[in-house]
Amino acid sequence: MGNLKRTILIDLDGVLNTYKGNFIETFIPPIKNGADEFLKELSKKYKIKIFTTRDKLLTSKWISQNCISKYITGITNIKEPAYLYIDDRCIQFRGDYEQLRQQINNFDVWYN
Repeated sequence: MGNLKRTILIDLDGVLNTYKGNFIETFIPPIKNGADEFLKELSKKYKIKIFTTRDKLLTSKWISQNCISKYITGITNIKEPAYLYIDDRCIQFRGDYEQLRQQINNFDVWYN
């Protein structure tokens, strides 16, 4: 059991690619600089799945074209059980609803 890797779900748009809010259904923006090296290092310790609402076939092609398929174990649009979820549009709940409400009201994605 010591070799069992924990799963991390990583969002595609805004995390692994250069998406900045300009969604085009049939086009996935280029990979972000450093994303391939990030995935390579992460995959040594974790099982990586892409978490996206994009078309699965289009996403698979993008992964293949960017030569990162060796680091990715799957693609899903379902919040599967995972050790971590990495997304550009998220807030971590820390047990305080007032703090959470303030974070929601003040939220902005990193690329705005």
